Amino acid sequence: MNTKYFDLINQTFYFPQEEFTLNKENQLQFHNIDLMQLVEQYGTPLKFTYLPQISNNISKAKSWFRKAMEKNKYEAKYYYCYCTKSSHFSFIMNEVFKNNVHIETSSAYDINIVENLIAQGKINKGTYIICNGFKREQYIENIARLLNSGYNKTIPIIDNYEELDLLQEAINSKFKIGIRIAAEEEPKFEFYTSRLGIGYKDIVPFYRKQIQENKQVELKMLHFFINTGINDTAYYWNELVKCIKVYVALKKECPTLDSLNIGGGFPIKNSLAFEFDYQYMIDEIVNQIKISCDEAEIDVPHIFTEFGSFTVGESGGAIYQILYQKKQNDRENWNMIDSSFITTLPDTWAINKRFVMLAVNRWNDTYERVLLGGLTCDSDDYYNSEQHMNAVYLPKYNKEKPLYIGFFNTGAYQETIGGFGGLHHCLIPQPKHILIDRDENGILATEVFSEQQTSDDVLKILGYHKK
Repeated sequence: MNTKYFDLINQTFYFPQEEFTLNKENQLQFHNIDLMQLVEQYGTPLKFTYLPQISNNISKAKSWFRKAMEKNKYEAKYYYCYCTKSSHFSFIMNEVFKNNVHIETSSAYDINIVENLIAQGKINKGTYIICNGFKREQYIENIARLLNSGYNKTIPIIDNYEELDLLQEAINSKFKIGIRIAAEEEPKFEFYTSRLGIGYKDIVPFYRKQIQENKQVELKMLHFFINTGINDTAYYWNELVKCIKVYVALKKECPTLDSLNIGGGFPIKNSLAFEFDYQYMIDEIVNQIKISCDEAEIDVPHIFTEFGSFTVGESGGAIYQILYQKKQNDRENWNMIDSSFITTLPDTWAINKRFVMLAVNRWNDTYERVLLGGLTCDSDDYYNSEQHMNAVYLPKYNKEKPLYIGFFNTGAYQETIGGFGGLHHCLIPQPKHILIDRDENGILATEVFSEQQTSDDVLKILGYHKK
C-alpha cells in the first residue's frame, strides 16, 4: 500500500516541483537548499529569506511584460516598482535594487528609507518614486523634501481633494502628480467603494477644477488598484475596463497624462496545486489597454506596476519542530510547534491565509491527519487550512524521531504585521532569522540577520531594565 508521506504528496500533486525537491535521504530541499542542514546548523524555530528568488521574480515579470508588448505592438515602456510595505528590510532593498527597478511608498517613514537608499547610491534621480497612501503633515513634508532636492521623478499620487493644496504649499517648483481611482469593491465586500482614491466619475471634474489651469502641477499618471489583486475574474476585467475608460477620457483633456499604474496584486504560490497563467494575464491587460487607446485614437500609456508580495513573498520561509502531540479526543491529534503562528505567521490567523506547508524530514514514514497548534494560550493560534482540507497530513508523530515542518512563500508582510523586534502574544520570542544567498558561482552562503529574542530583550521593551 502507498502509505508513506512521500506517496501522499506524490499522488496528490505534481512532485517534485521547480523549487521543491528531495535529497538522497528523502529530505526536503527548497531551491536546492538542504533544509535539514539549516536545522542542524541554526536550530528551530527558524525564519529565512532566500535572496536570489527576489531577483528571479522581478526578471520574470519584466520578461512577461516585454513579450506582451512585443506581441501587441505596444509602443510604450514598462516600469517595475517595488511596493515597500510588503517588506522594508535593508536586505530586501539591496536585492531589489540590483534589478533596475523603481519604488512605491506608502507612508512618511518610507521616504526616510528612500533617502537612505539615495545615500547608498541605490536610488538616483532617474528612479521613479511613486508616493501612495493617505498623506498628512510628515508624509507631505518628506515628499516635498525629495522634490525640492531635485528628485523630479517623485510622483505623489493624489488620494483625496485636500492633498494637492498641501503639496503645493510645501513644494517650491513645478511637480508631477498622479490620481488614484477609488475602485468599486468586489460584491461580497461589506462596502461598495475603496476608501482609497477618488471615484471614477469625479476624476475628470477634479482635473478640470484643480489641475487643468494649475501652472505648478502636471498630471502624469492615473493609478488603479483593486484589493483582490490581478485575477482572471469578471470583476477584475470589468474594473480594468472602467479604469481604461477614465484614462481615455482624461487623456483627451490632459496632454501631459502618459502613464497608467495598474498597481500590484499578482498572486503567489500558496499550495503545490497552485496554477496561474501570468503571461496570459499580462497579454490580456496590455491588449485591453491598446484596443481602447487605438479606438479612441490616443497614444498608449506607459505601464507601471507595484508588485510587493510577488517580489518578496516566494523568498521567505519558516521551519518549526513538532514538540509534542496532544490527543484531545478520539479524532483530533494536535501537533504542537515550537513557536506561535500569531507571532511568526500572523496572516494564518488574521486573514486565514494559506502557505505551502510540507514536512522537512521523514518522507519515508507513514502519515496521519493532524492539527497544528502554536505555543500561546490563545485558541486562535493554530493552522488547519492546508489545500482546503480540514486538517494537515504529516508523518506520524514519534517522540524518538523528531519531525520538522516548513512553511514556504512567507516573505511578504509577516514580519511587519507580527511586529519584528517587538512584543508578541504571550511573550513568545521572535525566532532567529537567517539570510541565504548565492555567489557568482552559485555557492550558497548564509548569515544570521537577527538572533532569537531573549528574555532580556523583552523585559527591556516592557520597562523592567531601565538605565
